[in-house]
Amino acid sequence: MAKLLALTLVGLVLALYKNHRSSYQTRLNAFREVTPVELPNCNLVKGIETGAEDLEILPNGLTFFSTGLKYPGIKSFDPSKPGKILLMDLNKKEPAVSELEIIGNTLDISSFNPHGISTFTDEDNTVYLLVVNHPDSSSTVEVFKFQEEERSLLHLKTITHELLPRSSTLTPLWITSLWTL
Repeated sequence: MAKLLALTLVGLVLALYKNHRSSYQTRLNAFREVTPVELPNCNLVKGIETGAEDLEILPNGLTFFSTGLKYPGIKSFDPSKPGKILLMDLNKKEPAVSELEIIGNTLDISSFNPHGISTFTDEDNTVYLLVVNHPDSSSTVEVFKFQEEERSLLHLKTITHELLPRSSTLTPLWITSLWTL
């Protein structure tokens, strides 16, 4: 009698589990077929053909892109070139990207490997760009001052710390205080 009761109980649990699992699959559309959708206003932007790792949009429509990430196990489209930061003005009718020149002699451009980016605007509307950089398989945060008239980035400092993990996302609280993920 105990064996029959145990088998009945196991059968009941398995039936409920299968029913429970299939209801989740139905609600999550786990087995639906996805049909491609042609978007009418999507265009390939020249200059970002190889993709961008991250972007940051300012309230005035200027957008920063980090490109050229080299990461173990991920195909790099241009492994011989260092990463770069691109700029696009979304207010223009046909926006185009331009590479921002990095000035200052404290950053090794040849090992620049940008990942995540964030901006911080201080009270006098100066825009600072904080970039997660992975030179030589380590993690640093590069702090730049955006010079809008010159369309360039002035490298201010490199933040390194043993507790700075191999992160990709950061939230600046100020140009020397940040959260990383």
